[in-house]
Amino acid sequence: MAIRYPNGKKYTPATANAVAKPASLSFSNRGKTLEDELNDSNEYYTSRGIAVIHKKPVPIQIVNVRYPARSAAVITEAYFKTASTTDYNGVWQGKYVDFEAKETKNKTSFPLQNIHDHQVDHMSQVHEQGGIAFLIIRFSLLDRYFVLPFKKFIEKWTRMIDGGRKSITLAEVEEMSVEIQPGYQPRLDYLQALTGIVEQTTGERIERQES
Repeated sequence: MAIRYPNGKKYTPATANAVAKPASLSFSNRGKTLEDELNDSNEYYTSRGIAVIHKKPVPIQIVNVRYPARSAAVITEAYFKTASTTDYNGVWQGKYVDFEAKETKNKTSFPLQNIHDHQVDHMSQVHEQGGIAFLIIRFSLLDRYFVLPFKKFIEKWTRMIDGGRKSITLAEVEEMSVEIQPGYQPRLDYLQALTGIVEQTTGERIERQES
């Protein structure tokens, strides 16, 4: 099925960049994308009453439908009704959280071309309203995960807009972010990483919940 953006440009799923997990990980996690891992983690958070965070649905305008059988319909072409904002949002301990999840095969830097202007604008608006905006970045070939606060990200985005480098180096990501160590349940405990970020930047104490 061909899905296109509002401007007619063909949509290429992010999962095309996914790579299999190293052999050292359990078989159940092999081949999972960052989206899969986050969805599993969010289900765990919800089941334990820790947070309610979901992947945002994207409205689709169906253009063409094929009927190979009287009882079956196949969508052959569709468009996004509106440009997408970020991947996930929800509520955590009374706080609104909103974040984008990205994967890269690059071992030394995170290309900023992976982020769109309207997504940055959206996260900026969330940040200005007192919400918690951030990115989760996975370096696929290194099997490393980072929680990057929007306040830190926007510095490097502005650098690019001003004519600087078009990526964030791995060293910069390490300095600005909190690294997540993959676990069992939840697979990616990004809220634990976020707890430290919120307390450090606002001085507000976050009540930790056992996971």
